[in-house]
Amino acid sequence: MTNWVYPLGTATDGIWDISIGTFDSALSVEGWAHTGLKVATLPAGAAVDLPAAGEERIVVPLSGSFTVTVDGTEYPLTGRPSVFSGPTDVLYSGAGRTVGITSADGGRVAVATAPAQASYPTRLVPAAETPVELRGAGNCSRQVHNFGTPAALEADRFIVCEVLTPAGNWSSYPPHKHDEEKDGETSLEEIYYFETQVAAGSAAPAEADAIGYQRVYASDERPIDVSAEVRTGDVVLVPYGWHGPAMAAPGYDLYYLNVMAGPGPVREWLISDDPHHGWVRQTWESQNIDPRLPFGA
Repeated sequence: MTNWVYPLGTATDGIWDISIGTFDSALSVEGWAHTGLKVATLPAGAAVDLPAAGEERIVVPLSGSFTVTVDGTEYPLTGRPSVFSGPTDVLYSGAGRTVGITSADGGRVAVATAPAQASYPTRLVPAAETPVELRGAGNCSRQVHNFGTPAALEADRFIVCEVLTPAGNWSSYPPHKHDEEKDGETSLEEIYYFETQVAAGSAAPAEADAIGYQRVYASDERPIDVSAEVRTGDVVLVPYGWHGPAMAAPGYDLYYLNVMAGPGPVREWLISDDPHHGWVRQTWESQNIDPRLPFGA
């Protein structure tokens, strides 16, 4: 069976801590065709370059500040101390353009990718203009940064966002799927890149091990069964099937970067809930949003 879980250190390629599904990736995943992700930890003054290719890209600072150069034009990204500090500036490069990334003080940066036919204009999305959504309620409350969704960004194929979930809460819930082109659903493969931290105000000891969990299971005859323990730098791929919950263990906050794209004619995130669990959405109407949100307030 194809491996869908990549703990930190298992998908490296030179300077890249993670290099999955992209044009110049050393890691080729059978059955994976529509999305890619690269993550690099750059020392102060270091740089990394991506040659022009038939893919669109969005550069997401995870920690630290960066300067991104697209076909010779520089774009400063203020960045953030960590993914739990709130939104960040991001840069959409369009397709067929060279991209260079450097950091004066060092930091960690992600590049989401998707093969693209059409090229749209390069666009800087400042943190202040990032649509922030508080989704769910009660212990299903989470925070979504929708900088790369169809409503926020003109692009060819991919849909990119990031989700922050307070300690003890369930995200990506109820379990849902987007693995068919049909009325009310689009076919999208999906990448989850995770980071974790000890929750603010916690009395955790120095040896605390911040963890979360991710579940993926079959929605039809195609086999998939993932119950993964995740930490900072881990990746879970969702080619198809029901996925969720993504669980923030008590005491530990959970972050994930989502990259989605598929073969269908419409760039839209349309999902079907697992009919066993979709009823949970109705319970949110009588609950409040978790008061720990938003992160970075």
